[in-house]
Parts: sequence; C-alpha cells; structure tokens
Amino acid sequence: MKKLSFVIPCYCSEKSIKKVVDDIIKTVENDGRYTYEIICVNDCSKDDTYSVLVDLAHNSKVKVLNMAKNFGQHSALMAGFNEVTGDIVVCLDDDGQNPPSEMFRLIDKLEEGYDLVSARYKEKKSTLFRKIGSKVSFFMSTHLVGMPKGIELNSYCVCQRFVIDEVVKYKNAYPFVHGLMLRATRNVANVYIDHQDRSYGQSGYTLKKLLGLWMNGFTAFSEKPLRLATYVGVVNIFIALLCSIILIIQFAMGILLNYSLFIAINVVLFLTGELMFFVGLLGEYIGRMYICINNAPQYVIKEKINIENKEEE
Repeated sequence: MKKLSFVIPCYCSEKSIKKVVDDIIKTVENDGRYTYEIICVNDCSKDDTYSVLVDLAHNSKVKVLNMAKNFGQHSALMAGFNEVTGDIVVCLDDDGQNPPSEMFRLIDKLEEGYDLVSARYKEKKSTLFRKIGSKVSFFMSTHLVGMPKGIELNSYCVCQRFVIDEVVKYKNAYPFVHGLMLRATRNVANVYIDHQDRSYGQSGYTLKKLLGLWMNGFTAFSEKPLRLATYVGVVNIFIALLCSIILIIQFAMGILLNYSLFIAINVVLFLTGELMFFVGLLGEYIGRMYICINNAPQYVIKEKINIENKEEE
C-alpha cells in the first residue's frame, strides 16, 4: 500500500488548521487505498497555531515542525519535504481554501503516469492583490523558470517522491519550490477544481513577502534578467545615437536649441535611471551569492513532534 505525505506550511491559522487536518484524515481513511502522514510546519506564527498543532499531534500520524523564526512559505515547505517518508507528496495550504476532498482527483491523475499534478482553479477566491500576485508568479514561472505551456502551478499539488528527493538537494537560502520542481520534471498536468472561500483571517502574504518570492524566482532560476539588461542596453545605444543625429540636424537647420536641450536631458535621465535599475539587479544576484556562500540557513527548526531525528534513524 502506497503512503501519502501531506506537507502543510502553517502561519497564523489557529482557526482553520484543525479542520484542514481533520478533513484530510477523514478523506484518506474513507478512501482506504493509502496510508498517510501529515507534516505541519509552523512558520513562527504570531497566534496560537502551534498550540493547536501540538494538540493535533496526539495523533501519531500528525507530525509537527516548529520554526525558530518566520522563514516564509517556501522555506517551510522545504523543511517539511526533508521529513517526508511517503511515496506521493501532497502540498496544500492551511487556510481551508484547498479542499482535501479534491485530493484524489489530483492523485488519480498522477497515477496515470505524471510526475507532478497541480490544481487549477475555475475561479480563484482571493483578493485583487493576491490575484495580481498570482498573475506575476505565473508569468515568471512561464517565461523565466520554463514552465510548460498551458500549465499552471499552484500551492495545491501532488508529486512523485523522486521529485521531492531532487528538490531537497537545493540547500541555498532562497528556495522557489515551483522552480525546483520544474528542474526535476516537465511531465506535468493540471486538474480543474473549485477554490473555496477563506473562512478565517486573511492571506499571510504581504507586498514585501511577494516581492521577496518573485526575486527568489528571478535570481535563483534564470539568467534572463541579466540578458535583458544587455538587450536593453543595445536598444538604448541605438536610441541615444538616433537622438544625437536629430540634435545635429536641428543644429544644422538653426532650430532653437532649448527644445533640443530638453530632449537631451530627458534621454540622459532615462538612461541613467535604467542603468541604476540593472546595477541594482546585478547587486541582487551578487548579494544572494554572498549570502549563500556564507551558508545562511534555509530554515531553522526549533522543535519536532512525532519526528525522529535522522541521526537516530
């Protein structure tokens, strides 16, 4: 009998996580085809999420990791991935918007021969801010990470164990899980499911966290932003030459130079701003390389419940 490993990053979900875990247990046990474990990773929540997880861990199939500080959703996933023991790994959120009742539609699709299957929502029940964030993430995954055309990756997904075994080989401090999964396989499929309304609270993603996640995807998985700097630089050289020719022609024709000077100033300001932008982008690459060289941790685990230390296994 195959084993399912559920990995749930948890942040300020004291009111929702119990129902999510209970629904998973009920759904899997009613199906009867698989054994299971549920790994909940508390990403240093500000509320009583950890206390709720401790209570849930009275069931030995519920395993809990408590992070020493808030590292973010993708680092929390990586922490959970390092503890999985199942044949199939299921990732889902802690807010109840990913219905566990739909999991076997994803798993059955996976069993058709796919390596990774992600939910695709008919209608996403999120705020406008989160919807915009999802669109940016989709664009980044498609054009920078190399996601297959027509495929959409979301936080609710299932994959074969070998995919996770490849993902956890990544030890740098800035994981982008979807990019890591796509490094391991391109054998990906989608299944349309309903996205439920959030019953409690609001998304833990702030603009700062979303920008950080996008930057992880930009700098960790693609050199295209740096190539873009080269392309834009060539275009700007052409524009600068064209402006110079126009200014020379205007001067030869005796046209008033005040207008020409205005154009020149604007061109200089534009090129200077663009140069500073790409210098900053290059600085992001170099800064992240520096942090990785200094072995900044991907995550730090403070406590484990129902999980044996690997040294003891």
